[in-house]
Amino acid sequence: MFDYPRQAYFGRVVPKRKIYEHAAASTALKKLFVHQVDQIIWAFKLSPETLNISATKTVSEIQIFRIALKGPQLDQRVLQAIDRAIPFPILFELSYRGQTKLVAAYKRPHETDSTRWVLSLYFEMDWQPEDAPRQPLPVALNLSVLYEQLLIPLIKAESAATGDQDAGPQSATTAAPHAKDATGRYAVNRPAPTLTLEQQIALAEAIAAKQKEIDRIHARLKREKQFNKRVAINTELREAKQQLARLQAGQPATSNR
Repeated sequence: MFDYPRQAYFGRVVPKRKIYEHAAASTALKKLFVHQVDQIIWAFKLSPETLNISATKTVSEIQIFRIALKGPQLDQRVLQAIDRAIPFPILFELSYRGQTKLVAAYKRPHETDSTRWVLSLYFEMDWQPEDAPRQPLPVALNLSVLYEQLLIPLIKAESAATGDQDAGPQSATTAAPHAKDATGRYAVNRPAPTLTLEQQIALAEAIAAKQKEIDRIHARLKREKQFNKRVAINTELREAKQQLARLQAGQPATSNR
């Protein structure tokens, strides 16, 4: 978590109806806001005026939103709706019962349509006490560099996440990409330091997609009763796990066949 400068404080409550209007929210999405979100605060604006660093073509401002939750989980569609409604990159600080966590997707302008934004998957840190020490903002020459430096700890935190294969989702905001390491626990190796931010995110998304494929194969294996078909599914599962391991190492996930 970061310690944002006082001059960047904005502190405006954002009515949910404003998000509904700008995100063209469906009835189902509105229900998610009502059941899961207590309050949305536009907490900080990181801009040339508040930080005395230059904007760039892709990042003119960075917004910090604080969302007070009614429960420990938040559906990813809520964050996507806010991201669609606000035409700037956003970092979200979620809070619940004295705990807080940082969540964000990499957000960039569409290459051919300046009115649209492209979102990556959402990265998040673990819950921590709200009064835990915060680190100062990284030193950066412009807002694009600052944005990357704010996102890198999130990507690393996601990479370090561990959990059991049969456990439920770590969070409703994102399905964390996991792969089993030598200890039998699931973890993602951190992207190589030579990768750009976009390359790291693309790798994380590929790992997440491969993990979902592995989860689907596991589900098929549990349902299947015939021995011969179980053998074939186990072979498919083993190959998928090998492909996932290659992705972790930054290699193409080609089949062994």
